[in-house]
Amino acid sequence: MDMETTFAEYEEWSEEPVPEAVIKNYRKALQQMEKYKPYEEALLVAETPKLAEYQGYIDFETKAGDPARIQLTYERALADNCLVPDLWARYTQYLDRQLKLKELVLSAHERAIRNCPWTVKLWNQYLLAMERHQVEHQLISETFEKALNAGFIQATDYVEIWQAYLDYLRRRVDFTQDSSKELEELRSAFAQAVEYLKQEVEERFSESGDPSCIIMQTWARIEARLCNNMQKARELWDSIMTKGNAKYANMWLEYYNLERAHGDTQHCRKALHRAVQCTSDYPEHVCEVLLMLERIDGTLEDWDAAVQKTESRLARVNEQRVKAAEKEAAVTEQRKQSRAEKRAAKKGKKPKAGDKRKADADGEWGQEEEADQPIKRRKGDGSGDTLAEEEEEEEEEEAEDMETETGLFGRNMPPKADSKAKESAAGAAPSKWKETPKVIHDSEKDNVTVFVSNLSYSMTEPGATLKELFSTCGEVVEVRPIFNNKGNFRGYSYVEFKEEKAALEALKLDRRNVDGRLMFVSPCVDKTKHPGFKVFRYSTALEKHKLFISGLPFSYTKEELEELCKAHGNVKDVRLVTNRAGRSKGMAYVEFENEAQASQAVLKMDGLVINDYTIKVAISNPPARKSEKAEAAGRASQPMVPRQIYGARGKGRTQLAMVPRALQRQSNLAAKAENGTAQNPPAAPAPEEPKKMSNADFARLLLNK
Repeated sequence: MDMETTFAEYEEWSEEPVPEAVIKNYRKALQQMEKYKPYEEALLVAETPKLAEYQGYIDFETKAGDPARIQLTYERALADNCLVPDLWARYTQYLDRQLKLKELVLSAHERAIRNCPWTVKLWNQYLLAMERHQVEHQLISETFEKALNAGFIQATDYVEIWQAYLDYLRRRVDFTQDSSKELEELRSAFAQAVEYLKQEVEERFSESGDPSCIIMQTWARIEARLCNNMQKARELWDSIMTKGNAKYANMWLEYYNLERAHGDTQHCRKALHRAVQCTSDYPEHVCEVLLMLERIDGTLEDWDAAVQKTESRLARVNEQRVKAAEKEAAVTEQRKQSRAEKRAAKKGKKPKAGDKRKADADGEWGQEEEADQPIKRRKGDGSGDTLAEEEEEEEEEEAEDMETETGLFGRNMPPKADSKAKESAAGAAPSKWKETPKVIHDSEKDNVTVFVSNLSYSMTEPGATLKELFSTCGEVVEVRPIFNNKGNFRGYSYVEFKEEKAALEALKLDRRNVDGRLMFVSPCVDKTKHPGFKVFRYSTALEKHKLFISGLPFSYTKEELEELCKAHGNVKDVRLVTNRAGRSKGMAYVEFENEAQASQAVLKMDGLVINDYTIKVAISNPPARKSEKAEAAGRASQPMVPRQIYGARGKGRTQLAMVPRALQRQSNLAAKAENGTAQNPPAAPAPEEPKKMSNADFARLLLNK
């Protein structure tokens, strides 16, 4: 950089004319500099860590093909981004494939695992590089032991590192010999891997990381194919099936194929008979494979036995599927009925004297009840697996209530003619609702309209308040707050802008605190045309750069949490989880700039004590959720498979049977007597089983006390 200035100073300093060779090289260097100048200038103006700028520079150098310059550019990038695993992985991969210099390659790999020890990919590449350059076996084994103590963040990482090491040991064995030191070491390593995953990994992560027993399958294939030891392979597969894999057809077919290739017909037949009995996901397929085996190798007696067994099994499967479908339909119907009762109770229930819930001046339910409720900390292990799901369902329930009342989401229905007629016939006095003309929403204006909800019912002038609030986003054409028949504000409204750009800007006001409540701002979408539309805007997949923190003090603010996390990396966003009244639930999501910073924060912050509260910190990994409509479509297109049936929220607290124990005992006694298992059946006939009551029924009983 600045070669021109340097050359001018050289000319001024030199007493003799500049040599022609120097001038020629200088001009050549200037031409070269013009190619690299945009990338160098981009690095000068960019802010740390300059990862995108370095990546563009590396791509340019790679196309040019000068190995020395490519290596130099990688080194410059890593000087500013030494905690970025992907950059180390690309650099070491380039060295492995292009330069292939032992000292340079191994040195880079060692630096990579020293800076990013939590990344299993870097350890795997290091082991391969050491084997490729014929490093001593003792050093490779020591490196593998260091990898096990590196502190990976997922159970599957330990499976990967064991697989890489076992592959290396397998390549050392000469299988032409019946027995050797290397073979015994390989078998011992397989046994250690199985034991390590069972003892260490399951205890730490509450999961094996290898549910399909890939390591044991590999061991069995090596014993059968390379060692001709089918007895050991069968023992391993028996252990695999006892670990909960016997219900999967693909596992039985893997074992069958191994027996078919290296075993005998008798064991193939035995395996398929057991598969027909145990498989629950695809029993038809297993039955077809058994019949095909008997067509090729079986006698008439074998064929008859196979046909009888498969027909009996498929009959039981069909019966179970019919029962499962009936239970599913019953649960769905009960859920719909319960929701309908809840909505009816919300609309028609009047407050009584002595109720804890207070009515407002006009006799409508107030929203103060939510603020009065005690804050309850959600129980869990701090993994964040159910929090995103809970928030989404809260928003969906609110949308569903509005959809039930209007038939549309984000749309306003015209008033019904019969209700107007009843009011006029009864001589009802004119209300605020009648004074405010009802305007039907034009679907063509969806792109310039937002739907605002979760507002306070006590807002005196919602139209003026919302217009003033949203005017900062752009010119507001109209604000349409929604009132009930008595003229009371219902807590939601439509805001129409002049330009689409203003509507998009208004969406950024989502979760803004207005009068002590979090205001929800969402697009105006017709649910009848877009049934898959979701208001929930946060990811439910694994995000390695984002942390889920639970156990926080309820008074802990967003600013305090951000200040705490800044010590461990560059914090991009902090989101406190709150209830509808805006009060903290003691949980939060913190987004860091990259995976490395998030991993370091987990190690440093997990178990930290804040104001006598011990917090839990983990990588954000909520479960992926499917919509009920997608599940219904899947059930219609696929055969029913027997399974445990839970409600829409899984196996949670809301699925408890709200039946008094006394009634449960009566029901159980009646069932036992009916099945003939009661030891002392009563002389009198069993009382009639009481009618089952829903949660809404019990709620009404409690409120009527």
